[in-house]
Amino acid sequence: MDKELHAEASKFLSYILRHKPETIGLTLDAEGWADMDALIRLSKVKGHQFDKDLIRTIVEDSAKKRFTLSPDGLHIRAAQGHSSQQVDIRYEEKTPPALLYHGTATRFLAYILGEGLKPQSRQYVHLSGDENTAVQVGLRHGRPVVLKIQALAMHEQGFTFFQADNGVWLTRNVPFSYIQQ
Repeated sequence: MDKELHAEASKFLSYILRHKPETIGLTLDAEGWADMDALIRLSKVKGHQFDKDLIRTIVEDSAKKRFTLSPDGLHIRAAQGHSSQQVDIRYEEKTPPALLYHGTATRFLAYILGEGLKPQSRQYVHLSGDENTAVQVGLRHGRPVVLKIQALAMHEQGFTFFQADNGVWLTRNVPFSYIQQ
């Protein structure tokens, strides 16, 4: 498949499964799962041509592993990053490593160091297990800066952490006192 078409299809799936399923009339269950046949049928009405093979290819080829297929292959969901109020995935709480990382742009630094990290329009703050991934995330927003998060210290103070299917660490917020530049 053409890389540009593949990327366009992946972005459309992200938009629908993370943010606006209602734009095509799709309903997600509380765990974020969409019926694959319904997704294909409703996407087609909006001019997007999908089939199960294309969706499986997008899921398998995604370096960021943004999507998860159900074991029976009949359902798909975004692994994390939801802003849709239809979704409230019950992630299993996990103990984080001592440090996690957050990539952002330098223009957001003053706000973050004053207010901490907040999920903004999403349900969770997203954290990486390694600095390289955080740099890549920061590059999407401008000149990157990587913040070190004292995750284990937060956890020991009662903050909860989760890990999505794709390895991204999630927490509700990060107070500025746990952030190192």
